[in-house]
Amino acid sequence: MERRVVITACSAITPIGHSKKDIVNSLVNGISGVKPLRKDDLLTRYIHSGVFGTVDYPVEYDFKRQHRKTMGPVAYYACQVAKEVLEASGLDHEFVTSGRLGVAFGSTHGSPSVQRDIYKIFFGGSSSQYENIGAVEYLKSMVHTTAVNITKMFGITGRVISSSTACTTSSQSIGFGYESIKFGMQDAMLCGGADEYDTTTVAVFDNLLACSTAFNETPHLTPRPFDSRRDGLVVGEGAAAVLLEEYEHALKRGANILAEVIGFACTNNGGDLILPNLNGVTQTLELGIENAGISPDQVDLVSAHATGTKMGDIIEAQAIHKVYGNGPRVVGLKGYMGHTMGTCGAIETILCLYMMEEGFMAPTLNLEVVDERCAMIRHSLNLQEGDIRIAAIQNFAFGGVNTCLIIKNPAEEI
Repeated sequence: MERRVVITACSAITPIGHSKKDIVNSLVNGISGVKPLRKDDLLTRYIHSGVFGTVDYPVEYDFKRQHRKTMGPVAYYACQVAKEVLEASGLDHEFVTSGRLGVAFGSTHGSPSVQRDIYKIFFGGSSSQYENIGAVEYLKSMVHTTAVNITKMFGITGRVISSSTACTTSSQSIGFGYESIKFGMQDAMLCGGADEYDTTTVAVFDNLLACSTAFNETPHLTPRPFDSRRDGLVVGEGAAAVLLEEYEHALKRGANILAEVIGFACTNNGGDLILPNLNGVTQTLELGIENAGISPDQVDLVSAHATGTKMGDIIEAQAIHKVYGNGPRVVGLKGYMGHTMGTCGAIETILCLYMMEEGFMAPTLNLEVVDERCAMIRHSLNLQEGDIRIAAIQNFAFGGVNTCLIIKNPAEEI
């Protein structure tokens, strides 16, 4: 028997704020979190793009030394949002450590800043420096460092899923967590993703001519999802986590239900590893709708992946139109904070939760003149009050990975 799955707590560290209050304020008032790229890294001298979605406020950590010693910057982010989610959830220590709670959490690289320090010693250091590389350096940098540092800090003994599929990392985490509960493998899952500030990712996209370069002097004006002047993506940092819980379990303990997860789909294009694929994206959106057991006209808001790249936005707009027509409002949330890479799906889910709770739909920041090739859908061009009954969050990644997550307002019945 399939079980219902609800979201009972969430937390996000984003370029537009950490608290719900600050994030909502940024969405309502059109405040960008994109800043100039820091110039304290030698790599930046070779990079054309000069912008980054930056967390430029202090995040207070109070982790014990026994936990800190295996954590790089990305794990700090992950453990902080996990800590805030568990505190907000009201789950007791007995449940957290019982094996009935699992973790689905990932990042794009692990901790690239730690990896670069290791490589410097490998390829340019002395033998004495080499001896200083210990096991903890690997634990800080390994690709599943976020998930296992969370399990260590909180004594979580349930299943561990650590997706690392670039831009779909955290949306997969939520989706796989949803399926773990839906089909009875776990009663709750702590899901999300994190990525730290690092210029390596900027350099990769810059080399592919996919980064924004025309707004280096005016960072707040980029990226520009679906806009005629868009010139590429902006790499960002951050972390986000949600607690998924079996509905009856949440109800029995009086948990605060933020939304219900009603559908998830994940597919691969089965071809090119970089270029977007209209058929693959369209199929994913259709499967998400089918999995949720709803019709397309029941969706009020689509959170588009919308990175601000030339072809990506066009293909996505075409796919949205094929599935939804001109029905739901479509928002590109990366206009506010850039592309937070492995954590974008979880952050965008939480932003949709906040809009659902507060009864508004944010506009796509920096969308001033819609590209005529993207004009067939109903863009969110201005702030609008309104109830969001159902929202769809879609993300697509290098490697041809596509995801679609569908959430429902707990006040609505289908």
